[in-house]
Amino acid sequence: MRISLKPRRWLSCLAIALAALAVGCGQALVPAATDARWAALGGRLFADTRLGGDGRTGCISCHRPEHAFSDGRPLSLGVRGQTGTRNAPTLLDVGELPHLFWDGRETRLEQVVLQPMTNPVEMGLGSIDDLLRRLRADPKYAAAFADVGGVSTDAVATALAAHLRTLRSGDSAYDRYRSGNRDALSPDEQAGLALFTGKAACSDCHVLQEPRPRFTDDRFHHLGINDNAIAGKVATLIPRLDGKRNLGHLVLTEVDIAGLGHFVASRKPADLAAFRTPSLRNVALTAPYMHDGSVATLEEAVEQEVYYRGINKGRPLSMTVEERRQLLTFLKALSAAQ
Repeated sequence: MRISLKPRRWLSCLAIALAALAVGCGQALVPAATDARWAALGGRLFADTRLGGDGRTGCISCHRPEHAFSDGRPLSLGVRGQTGTRNAPTLLDVGELPHLFWDGRETRLEQVVLQPMTNPVEMGLGSIDDLLRRLRADPKYAAAFADVGGVSTDAVATALAAHLRTLRSGDSAYDRYRSGNRDALSPDEQAGLALFTGKAACSDCHVLQEPRPRFTDDRFHHLGINDNAIAGKVATLIPRLDGKRNLGHLVLTEVDIAGLGHFVASRKPADLAAFRTPSLRNVALTAPYMHDGSVATLEEAVEQEVYYRGINKGRPLSMTVEERRQLLTFLKALSAAQ
């Protein structure tokens, strides 16, 4: 028997087959990531607050465009106003990150995007099946998903991940300066850049990569933030990690587990209370700072970074008030025009 498919349906089936193969090989879903239909569908899911367990909470609740896709809160508020243990990081350029979440416990967007759906302090759904039932019951979603092979767990993950890969930081004054426009940065901002790469040693961790700096070394570091959350508790916390399929539920609901940092993923003692170096792009828009939102302003963040940078180098970094002001001025020049 000969089966024929219309060209559009055939292409959709091919895309799904390639996506499934990519998942099996542990690779990014390249066909979906470059297909505008997937990204558009993911954008609808991302912005839809009806999909939360209370019908009022969505991805966009904690990742708002006006805050560079963070939320401006120390700790994010989820379903029914519940508070988690993490400051919401920016999602701009998230498709370029080798490690995801503050503790780096995941590495693939397709694995990450569904976890907030069932986290009790994020979107609070009882299960992914609950989400799928809602989507199938909505005629508009059902039609949109039919165009890409139907409603499924993989399809939702693919769509959301495709959308997130479209969230890119725009060009800043620094980018224009780097491209040859010597007037793009003011004299104070240029002095701040010299401090950033020199005396202040910021670029040791916030690396200026080629061809376009992301201002992160993609590594995990200690800053002494809330170390008392795990002091004397590590031995009793480790058994609670063992056998957990979704560490996110523990991390987002228990402060002591959250304080373990990258250790939850690596189980290496050196990674206790170590957290991912965030990008500094749009840093002026993403206050408060650090993984737990405990540093309220950019000025305070600079003070703390300078202090711990001195500890790491074995000597204090003596910076004048004027130098700190210039460094702050440069950091603010890393934001794209709104």
